[in-house]
Amino acid sequence: MIFKTLWHKKEKQTDKKAEVINNLDSFKYKTTIETRFADFDMMGHVNNAVYFTYMEIARTKYWKHAISWDWEKTGVVIAQASLDYLLPVFLKDQISMYVRTSRIGNTSFDLEYLLVKHVNGKEEVCAKGKSVCVAFDYAAKRPAAIPVTEKQKMLTFEQL
Repeated sequence: MIFKTLWHKKEKQTDKKAEVINNLDSFKYKTTIETRFADFDMMGHVNNAVYFTYMEIARTKYWKHAISWDWEKTGVVIAQASLDYLLPVFLKDQISMYVRTSRIGNTSFDLEYLLVKHVNGKEEVCAKGKSVCVAFDYAAKRPAAIPVTEKQKMLTFEQL
């Protein structure tokens, strides 16, 4: 009997951990993330769904620091969010999140995230994430152009 295996022909995937470690210097914003006891599951590590909450916390701090987004004028909704888990975060780990704007369009922009834990004076990348953010007019209930002021602040802060 002969078995044909297709999996032998697949290209090897790149090491996601090695790929992101070299990118830390390209992030201009970093914030500390405070963990809560409720973030941890029975295995003693941060539950996978909580990483998206950490992204939200870091994103909000980033917008306040780098952009000063005018929420009364234009809102922001998340159209897509993704995350690659690389290392677990445990109860005693001290963690931080890097955030950057990597793409700016007319009504949407992309944010990238790196969650790191501090181990023996070094940072170990635990997760790499991305979200697509859409400027949104809540009154009209539809996407809106990114306000000129906020767009310029993103371009200037990130030197895009």
